[in-house]
Amino acid sequence: MKFVTFQKNGPARLGVLIGNDAILDLQRALSATPGIASVSAAAFDSLLSLIDAGASGIAAADELMRLAEAGGLKDATLPIADVNLLAPIPRPSKNVFCVGRNYVDHVAEGYRERGTEIKLPEYPQFFTKPPTAIVAPGGVILRHAGLTEKLDYEVELGLIIGKRGRDIPEAEALDHIFGYTIINDVTARDLQRRHDQWFKGKGLDGSCPIGPSVVLRRDIADPQSLDIELSVNGAIRQRSNTRHMIFPITRIIAELSLGLTLEPGDIIATGTPSGVGYAMEPPRALQSGDVVTCRIEGIGTLENRVV
Repeated sequence: MKFVTFQKNGPARLGVLIGNDAILDLQRALSATPGIASVSAAAFDSLLSLIDAGASGIAAADELMRLAEAGGLKDATLPIADVNLLAPIPRPSKNVFCVGRNYVDHVAEGYRERGTEIKLPEYPQFFTKPPTAIVAPGGVILRHAGLTEKLDYEVELGLIIGKRGRDIPEAEALDHIFGYTIINDVTARDLQRRHDQWFKGKGLDGSCPIGPSVVLRRDIADPQSLDIELSVNGAIRQRSNTRHMIFPITRIIAELSLGLTLEPGDIIATGTPSGVGYAMEPPRALQSGDVVTCRIEGIGTLENRVV
Protein backbone atom coordinates (compact mmCIF):
# COMPACT_ATOMS: atom_id res chain seq x y z
CA MET A 1 0.00 0.00 0.00
CA LYS A 2 1.01 3.56 -0.72
CA PHE A 3 -0.13 5.97 1.98
CA VAL A 4 -0.53 9.66 1.20
CA THR A 5 -1.37 12.77 3.18
CA PHE A 6 -3.68 15.08 1.28
CA GLN A 7 -5.91 18.10 1.64
CA LYS A 8 -9.20 19.12 0.06
CA ASN A 9 -11.23 22.00 1.45
CA GLY A 10 -10.18 21.38 5.03
CA PRO A 11 -7.56 19.78 7.28
CA ALA A 12 -5.01 17.21 6.20
CA ARG A 13 -6.32 13.68 5.74
CA LEU A 14 -4.79 10.22 5.32
CA GLY A 15 -5.41 8.16 2.22
CA VAL A 16 -4.19 5.24 0.15
CA LEU A 17 -3.40 5.44 -3.55
CA ILE A 18 -5.65 3.40 -5.82
CA GLY A 19 -3.66 2.96 -9.00
CA ASN A 20 -2.09 6.19 -10.20
CA ASP A 21 -5.09 8.49 -10.31
CA ALA A 22 -7.28 8.02 -7.23
CA ILE A 23 -7.09 8.20 -3.44
CA LEU A 24 -9.15 6.30 -0.88
CA ASP A 25 -9.94 8.59 2.07
CA LEU A 26 -9.43 6.15 4.95
CA GLN A 27 -11.55 7.90 7.58
CA ARG A 28 -14.44 8.39 5.17
CA ALA A 29 -14.13 4.78 4.04
CA LEU A 30 -14.13 3.53 7.64
CA SER A 31 -17.25 5.51 8.52
CA ALA A 32 -19.01 3.93 5.54
CA THR A 33 -18.02 0.41 6.63
CA PRO A 34 -19.37 -0.25 10.15
CA GLY A 35 -18.41 -3.91 9.90
CA ILE A 36 -14.73 -3.02 10.38
CA ALA A 37 -14.41 -2.51 14.12
CA SER A 38 -10.73 -3.32 14.65
CA VAL A 39 -9.74 0.36 14.85
CA SER A 40 -11.28 3.73 15.63
CA ALA A 41 -11.38 6.59 13.14
CA ALA A 42 -8.54 8.20 15.12
CA ALA A 43 -6.16 5.57 13.70
CA PHE A 44 -6.53 7.30 10.35
CA ASP A 45 -6.05 10.88 11.58
CA SER A 46 -2.55 10.97 10.09
CA LEU A 47 0.33 8.76 9.07
CA LEU A 48 1.70 9.03 12.61
CA SER A 49 -1.66 7.87 14.00
CA LEU A 50 -1.61 4.90 11.66
CA ILE A 51 1.92 3.98 12.73
CA ASP A 52 0.82 4.17 16.38
CA ALA A 53 -2.19 1.95 15.65
CA GLY A 54 0.15 -0.85 14.63
CA ALA A 55 -1.00 -4.07 13.00
CA SER A 56 -4.70 -3.40 13.59
CA GLY A 57 -4.50 -0.15 11.65
CA ILE A 58 -2.79 -1.82 8.71
CA ALA A 59 -5.31 -4.68 8.76
CA ALA A 60 -8.20 -2.22 8.63
CA ALA A 61 -6.57 -0.30 5.77
CA ASP A 62 -6.04 -3.59 3.92
CA GLU A 63 -9.73 -4.48 4.22
CA LEU A 64 -10.85 -1.04 3.07
CA MET A 65 -8.52 -1.25 0.07
CA ARG A 66 -9.93 -4.65 -0.88
CA LEU A 67 -13.44 -3.20 -0.83
CA ALA A 68 -12.40 -0.19 -2.90
CA GLU A 69 -10.55 -2.28 -5.47
CA ALA A 70 -13.64 -4.48 -5.79
CA GLY A 71 -15.64 -1.44 -6.84
CA GLY A 72 -17.00 -0.31 -3.49
CA LEU A 73 -16.54 2.82 -1.36
CA LYS A 74 -17.11 5.17 -4.30
CA ASP A 75 -18.08 8.03 -1.99
CA ALA A 76 -14.73 7.72 -0.19
CA THR A 77 -12.67 7.72 -3.39
CA LEU A 78 -11.29 10.96 -4.81
CA PRO A 79 -9.50 11.73 -8.09
CA ILE A 80 -5.93 12.61 -7.25
CA ALA A 81 -6.23 15.63 -9.53
CA ASP A 82 -8.85 17.09 -7.15
CA VAL A 83 -6.66 17.17 -4.03
CA ASN A 84 -3.43 18.74 -2.84
CA LEU A 85 -0.81 16.19 -1.87
CA LEU A 86 1.11 17.11 1.27
CA ALA A 87 4.36 15.72 2.62
CA PRO A 88 3.58 12.30 4.16
CA ILE A 89 4.51 13.76 7.56
CA PRO A 90 3.99 17.50 7.01
CA ARG A 91 5.70 18.62 10.20
CA PRO A 92 8.01 16.02 11.79
CA SER A 93 8.54 16.30 15.53
CA LYS A 94 12.31 16.34 15.07
CA ASN A 95 14.94 16.90 12.40
CA VAL A 96 15.24 14.57 9.42
CA PHE A 97 18.26 12.29 9.89
CA CYS A 98 20.49 12.13 6.80
CA VAL A 99 23.49 10.12 5.63
CA GLY A 100 26.20 11.75 3.55
CA ARG A 101 28.64 10.19 1.10
CA ASN A 102 26.93 6.80 0.94
CA TYR A 103 27.37 5.79 -2.73
CA VAL A 104 30.84 4.94 -4.03
CA ASP A 105 30.37 6.86 -7.28
CA HIS A 106 29.15 9.98 -5.44
CA VAL A 107 32.16 9.89 -3.12
CA ALA A 108 34.42 9.50 -6.16
CA GLU A 109 32.92 12.50 -7.98
CA GLY A 110 33.39 14.64 -4.87
CA TYR A 111 37.09 13.81 -4.64
CA ARG A 112 37.48 14.26 -8.39
CA GLU A 113 35.95 17.74 -8.16
CA ARG A 114 38.45 18.62 -5.42
CA GLY A 115 41.38 16.93 -7.18
CA THR A 116 42.28 14.70 -4.22
CA GLU A 117 42.68 10.96 -3.71
CA ILE A 118 39.50 8.96 -3.11
CA LYS A 119 38.95 7.74 0.45
CA LEU A 120 35.75 5.92 1.34
CA PRO A 121 34.22 6.60 4.78
CA GLU A 122 34.67 3.92 7.44
CA TYR A 123 31.44 4.84 9.21
CA PRO A 124 28.19 6.47 8.10
CA GLN A 125 28.37 10.27 8.19
CA PHE A 126 25.25 11.76 9.73
CA PHE A 127 23.71 15.22 9.64
CA THR A 128 20.15 16.56 9.90
CA LYS A 129 17.68 18.83 8.14
CA PRO A 130 15.16 20.84 10.21
CA PRO A 131 11.38 20.33 9.95
CA THR A 132 11.12 23.75 8.28
CA ALA A 133 12.96 22.29 5.27
CA ILE A 134 10.07 19.92 4.43
CA VAL A 135 8.34 20.50 1.07
CA ALA A 136 5.27 18.71 -0.29
CA PRO A 137 5.10 16.89 -3.62
CA GLY A 138 4.51 19.58 -6.21
CA GLY A 139 5.63 22.24 -3.74
CA VAL A 140 8.36 24.75 -4.48
CA ILE A 141 12.08 24.48 -3.86
CA LEU A 142 13.14 27.97 -2.79
CA ARG A 143 15.97 29.33 -4.91
CA HIS A 144 17.37 31.60 -2.13
CA ALA A 145 19.03 33.68 -4.86
CA GLY A 146 20.40 36.26 -2.44
CA LEU A 147 22.03 33.58 -0.32
CA THR A 148 23.42 30.88 -2.61
CA GLU A 149 24.73 30.62 -6.16
CA LYS A 150 25.20 26.84 -6.05
CA LEU A 151 21.87 25.21 -5.28
CA ASP A 152 22.01 21.47 -5.98
CA TYR A 153 19.83 18.34 -5.86
CA GLU A 154 20.24 14.82 -4.41
CA VAL A 155 17.68 12.04 -4.88
CA GLU A 156 17.59 9.65 -1.91
CA LEU A 157 15.65 6.68 -0.58
CA GLY A 158 13.84 7.75 2.59
CA LEU A 159 12.98 5.54 5.56
CA ILE A 160 10.04 6.09 7.91
CA ILE A 161 10.63 4.51 11.31
CA GLY A 162 7.70 2.53 12.70
CA LYS A 163 9.07 0.98 15.89
CA ARG A 164 10.91 2.63 18.77
CA GLY A 165 14.40 1.37 19.47
CA ARG A 166 17.93 2.11 20.65
CA ASP A 167 21.10 0.10 20.02
CA ILE A 168 19.25 -1.79 17.29
CA PRO A 169 21.14 -4.84 15.93
CA GLU A 170 21.57 -4.96 12.16
CA ALA A 171 19.67 -8.25 12.06
CA GLU A 172 16.59 -6.49 13.50
CA ALA A 173 16.91 -3.15 11.72
CA LEU A 174 14.33 -3.73 8.99
CA ASP A 175 11.74 -4.59 11.64
CA HIS A 176 11.92 -0.97 12.79
CA ILE A 177 10.93 0.45 9.39
CA PHE A 178 7.30 1.34 8.68
CA GLY A 179 7.83 2.24 5.06
CA TYR A 180 9.82 3.91 2.30
CA THR A 181 9.55 7.25 0.51
CA ILE A 182 11.54 9.60 -1.76
CA ILE A 183 13.60 12.54 -0.50
CA ASN A 184 15.39 15.27 -2.43
CA ASP A 185 18.27 16.51 -0.26
CA VAL A 186 18.52 19.99 -1.80
CA THR A 187 21.89 21.53 -0.93
CA ALA A 188 23.50 24.96 -1.13
CA ARG A 189 27.06 23.85 -1.96
CA ASP A 190 28.66 27.24 -1.30
CA LEU A 191 27.12 27.43 2.18
CA GLN A 192 28.22 23.86 2.81
CA ARG A 193 31.80 24.89 2.06
CA ARG A 194 31.58 28.26 3.82
CA HIS A 195 30.55 26.76 7.15
CA ASP A 196 32.78 23.68 6.78
CA GLN A 197 29.91 21.39 7.79
CA TRP A 198 26.63 20.28 6.26
CA PHE A 199 23.75 21.52 8.41
CA LYS A 200 23.44 25.10 7.15
CA GLY A 201 23.93 24.31 3.47
CA LYS A 202 21.41 21.48 3.64
CA GLY A 203 18.94 22.99 6.10
CA LEU A 204 17.46 25.97 4.24
CA ASP A 205 13.70 26.38 4.05
CA GLY A 206 12.35 24.34 1.16
CA SER A 207 15.38 22.06 0.97
CA CYS A 208 13.68 18.74 1.75
CA PRO A 209 10.99 17.72 -0.76
CA ILE A 210 9.52 14.39 0.36
CA GLY A 211 6.85 12.03 -0.95
CA PRO A 212 4.66 11.51 -2.81
CA SER A 213 3.72 8.49 -0.73
CA VAL A 214 5.02 6.11 1.90
CA VAL A 215 5.12 2.51 0.69
CA LEU A 216 4.57 -0.07 3.40
CA ARG A 217 7.74 -2.00 4.21
CA ARG A 218 6.18 -5.37 3.37
CA ASP A 219 5.49 -4.19 -0.18
CA ILE A 220 9.15 -3.56 -1.05
CA ALA A 221 10.74 -7.00 -1.36
CA ASP A 222 14.33 -5.75 -1.34
CA PRO A 223 15.04 -2.09 -0.52
CA GLN A 224 18.68 -2.67 -1.51
CA SER A 225 17.75 -3.36 -5.12
CA LEU A 226 15.74 -0.32 -6.24
CA ASP A 227 16.45 1.77 -9.33
CA ILE A 228 16.82 5.43 -8.42
CA GLU A 229 17.05 8.45 -10.71
CA LEU A 230 16.68 12.22 -10.93
CA SER A 231 16.11 14.53 -13.87
CA VAL A 232 16.17 18.30 -14.29
CA ASN A 233 13.80 19.64 -16.94
CA GLY A 234 13.48 16.12 -18.32
CA ALA A 235 17.22 15.46 -18.68
CA ILE A 236 18.53 12.58 -16.57
CA ARG A 237 21.22 13.70 -14.12
CA GLN A 238 21.36 10.81 -11.62
CA ARG A 239 20.70 7.12 -12.31
CA SER A 240 21.76 4.27 -10.04
CA ASN A 241 20.47 1.50 -7.79
CA THR A 242 20.29 1.28 -4.00
CA ARG A 243 22.52 -1.80 -4.14
CA HIS A 244 25.43 0.60 -4.60
CA MET A 245 25.14 2.09 -1.11
CA ILE A 246 28.37 1.89 0.88
CA PHE A 247 26.41 1.38 4.10
CA PRO A 248 23.16 -0.57 3.62
CA ILE A 249 19.95 0.38 5.36
CA THR A 250 20.49 -2.13 8.16
CA ARG A 251 23.92 -0.68 8.97
CA ILE A 252 22.57 2.88 8.86
CA ILE A 253 19.84 2.11 11.39
CA ALA A 254 22.17 0.11 13.63
CA GLU A 255 24.83 2.82 13.65
CA LEU A 256 22.43 5.75 14.05
CA SER A 257 20.61 4.08 16.94
CA LEU A 258 23.74 3.51 19.02
CA GLY A 259 22.92 5.43 22.21
CA LEU A 260 20.21 7.34 20.31
CA THR A 261 16.55 6.37 20.41
CA LEU A 262 14.73 6.18 17.10
CA GLU A 263 10.99 6.81 17.41
CA PRO A 264 7.94 6.11 15.24
CA GLY A 265 7.69 8.78 12.57
CA ASP A 266 11.40 9.53 12.44
CA ILE A 267 12.66 10.09 8.89
CA ILE A 268 16.04 8.95 7.55
CA ALA A 269 17.52 9.91 4.16
CA THR A 270 20.04 7.30 3.04
CA GLY A 271 22.38 9.16 0.68
CA THR A 272 22.59 9.96 -3.02
CA PRO A 273 24.39 8.49 -6.06
CA SER A 274 26.62 10.36 -8.51
CA GLY A 275 25.41 12.95 -10.99
CA VAL A 276 24.98 15.97 -8.74
CA GLY A 277 25.26 19.36 -10.38
CA TYR A 278 28.41 20.59 -8.66
CA ALA A 279 30.43 17.66 -10.05
CA MET A 280 29.41 18.21 -13.68
CA GLU A 281 31.84 19.77 -16.15
CA PRO A 282 31.17 22.63 -16.04
CA PRO A 283 29.21 22.64 -12.74
CA ARG A 284 25.48 23.30 -13.09
CA ALA A 285 23.37 24.85 -10.33
CA LEU A 286 19.59 24.81 -10.07
CA GLN A 287 17.89 27.95 -11.39
CA SER A 288 14.45 29.46 -10.93
CA GLY A 289 11.97 27.64 -13.16
CA ASP A 290 13.84 24.33 -13.17
CA VAL A 291 11.68 21.25 -12.60
CA VAL A 292 13.37 18.52 -10.55
CA THR A 293 11.90 15.02 -10.84
CA CYS A 294 12.95 12.17 -8.55
CA ARG A 295 11.94 8.56 -9.16
CA ILE A 296 12.50 5.40 -7.14
CA GLU A 297 11.33 2.00 -8.33
CA GLY A 298 8.24 0.78 -6.49
CA ILE A 299 7.65 4.10 -4.73
CA GLY A 300 6.77 6.67 -7.37
CA THR A 301 7.71 10.11 -8.62
CA LEU A 302 8.45 13.28 -6.64
CA GLU A 303 8.42 16.48 -8.68
CA ASN A 304 9.13 20.05 -7.56
CA ARG A 305 9.80 23.37 -9.26
CA VAL A 306 12.54 25.78 -8.22
CA VAL A 307 11.19 29.27 -7.47
